[in-house]
Amino acid sequence: MAREIPVPPVQEQRNPVIRYVLLAIGWLSVALGVIGIFLPVLPTTPFLLLAAACFMRSSKRFYLWLVNHRQLGPWIVDYLEGQGIPLKGKVYAIGLMWLSIGLSCYLVPLFWARAFMLTSAVLVSLYILKQKTLSKP
Repeated sequence: MAREIPVPPVQEQRNPVIRYVLLAIGWLSVALGVIGIFLPVLPTTPFLLLAAACFMRSSKRFYLWLVNHRQLGPWIVDYLEGQGIPLKGKVYAIGLMWLSIGLSCYLVPLFWARAFMLTSAVLVSLYILKQKTLSKP
């Protein structure tokens, strides 16, 4: 049985241009998130979270579709409910991030770029590690 999360108040944009931009970014994020399921270098959860945020501000129908989706919903529902990130997801995210940052630092000779990448990786790692770890029932 699929669980449904409580619906936060959806504040749809009244400006049609902003609404359509948010819808476009949301659908692009969904597409990138789905591609990320199959490509290990592309993260899935951040794109789906971005899509949920865009849909929350542009379309209640698409927001509900995403968070209640049989395959895509579980990627974000636990995080949205504040239950945490699975240990496997933490290890996977941090490991791939450091692998790609290491390769990028090797390929980019600029000191300031390396320093920025390493600082970003440290901060993102700390953020991920500080999140609750989801314990599976």
